[in-house]
Amino acid sequence: MKAKLYLFLLLLNICNTAFAQEQKMTDSEIVSFKQDVNVVSKKIKTLTTDFVQYKHLDFLSKDIETSGKMSFKEPALLQWQYKKPYNYSIVFKNGKILINDEGKKSAVDIGNSKIFGRINKLIIGSVSGNMFDDKEFAISYFKSKGQNIAKFIPKDATLKKYIKQIELTFDKEEATVVQVKLLESSEDYTRIVLKNKVINAKIDDSIFTN
Repeated sequence: MKAKLYLFLLLLNICNTAFAQEQKMTDSEIVSFKQDVNVVSKKIKTLTTDFVQYKHLDFLSKDIETSGKMSFKEPALLQWQYKKPYNYSIVFKNGKILINDEGKKSAVDIGNSKIFGRINKLIIGSVSGNMFDDKEFAISYFKSKGQNIAKFIPKDATLKKYIKQIELTFDKEEATVVQVKLLESSEDYTRIVLKNKVINAKIDDSIFTN
């Protein structure tokens, strides 16, 4: 009996610690946070960053890990270059998604798909940190040690079939995105950790040719 009680108290303490790590922002904190992010995002003309992507599938015991480099140039040029464990790149450019799968190239016209258009907007917004559109999302704001977290639930029913929630984690001091988490309608999710960011260095347009 004592062992069960001890276990219960231990679990309760763990839960309380977990909840304490992530607290809801006050209204004034939300206003200040959004202002900081918007000021920084407006200054970002180009951005390059290394990334590690973790794909969690409910039926697998271990997440699938890939890594590479991301490049962004305003207003809407974006490339995800996967380098490990395979070479695969995706470019968002001029209303198209250009795919290069180890030399095998293909293209998708975003203009022909409302859902692709919305996803493209989400990806660009998540990279720049500029996603605070209350018309598109129900947004909640949280804080933890050294980080701020914004959680976005799409209001559009079609989009919700693909993406249940988007979580953007921001570095508190820099007010830039350090992690993107996309939760699907199932229990699966994709978590992308951004590191070694370089802001406003020159990026040649040739990078986005794919």
